[in-house]
Amino acid sequence: MTITRFAPSPNGPLHLGHAFSAIVAHDRALRDGGEFLLRIEDIDGARSRPELAAEFRDDLGWLQLAYREVAPQSARIASYRTAANELRAMGILYPCTCTRAEVAAAAVAHGPDGPLYPGTCLRRGPVPGPNAAWRLDMEQAALLAGTLEWTDERHGRQIATPEEFGDVILWRKDAPASYHLAATVDDAADGVTHVTRGVDLFRATHIHRLLQHLLGLPVPIWHHHPVLVESDGRKLAKRRDAPALADRRRAGEDGRAVAAEVRATLFDTGISLSDAINQQA
Repeated sequence: MTITRFAPSPNGPLHLGHAFSAIVAHDRALRDGGEFLLRIEDIDGARSRPELAAEFRDDLGWLQLAYREVAPQSARIASYRTAANELRAMGILYPCTCTRAEVAAAAVAHGPDGPLYPGTCLRRGPVPGPNAAWRLDMEQAALLAGTLEWTDERHGRQIATPEEFGDVILWRKDAPASYHLAATVDDAADGVTHVTRGVDLFRATHIHRLLQHLLGLPVPIWHHHPVLVESDGRKLAKRRDAPALADRRRAGEDGRAVAAEVRATLFDTGISLSDAINQQA
């Protein structure tokens, strides 16, 4: 059975870009007679606002998207710890106390997420204490895994190249687990068969495919859809005060009509928010 998921973080209200992503996931499951899941990713420290989870449920109901809610990330920390311990036992996870400023100052190359970690703490050796994050020794992990492949429904067969990210953090100082580790473990636990998400996360899939291999997890199919952008080309984002679905819902707009407009107008690559609004007017 096809199982998809929508996994928002409660650090701000949902906006039209989230509606787009949720509808893609919902309709992908519906097409196959499958199941659409809601998972709240609420381990982002002080930024997480528990009250927003109720708003998310109301927003999905307003859009007429039927879903089954699964356990939030805050209830899954033990599973992340187990996964991290497995990687430690393989000898491919090491502690790191470097700050972002130190990494930026010492980096000699850049990857998809910014400055590549130069391996300072890997050379230094173990650093005990609670202020350490844990990084993946990417060189050793890639050697263990060998050549890996993954498939995207829109972009076809891919060869995994996680090395381009360098030694990524999997266990954070300020939160239990990184997005890479938590999302990978969660999708396996929830039985997700088709991971639908924005194309801005396409390259992160290289890391997730590696983690699936190392942890012996099932490999889903991915579907990286276009993202909704501002008129200046920037991704629609909570931090730039994108119009909230909840505000539109409380103003009495018809959620079913909004969802229909999203389906009709937003499934084209690179469409901007201003274009979408103009088309919906």
